[in-house]
Amino acid sequence: MASILYNVTVKIEHSIMEEWLDWMNEVHIPDVMATCCFKTFQLSRLIGYEDEDGITYAVQYEAPNMELLNIYQKEHASALQSAHQEKFQGKYVAFRSLLEVIQRG
Repeated sequence: MASILYNVTVKIEHSIMEEWLDWMNEVHIPDVMATCCFKTFQLSRLIGYEDEDGITYAVQYEAPNMELLNIYQKEHASALQSAHQEKFQGKYVAFRSLLEVIQRG
């Protein structure tokens, strides 16, 4: 069965970039991984998309299957997204997408 990538793309204002990265690495990503719905994660910065509005990052969490992703979305996502919103309100834009892993090399 193919795994599922839960991708969160975030454009964060320059003024809070370091604070956001620290919080993601020390708080948010560990909290997401503690749900046990994902087996790995990856935090990346998009190259070539920097502008005066901010820097864009993508966080990809790999779920072994759709069932665990659904559990995450039903039981955990709302509270974790609210914590992010509360801490960085008005300083970022984000969107989420799902990708099915078809093949790895």
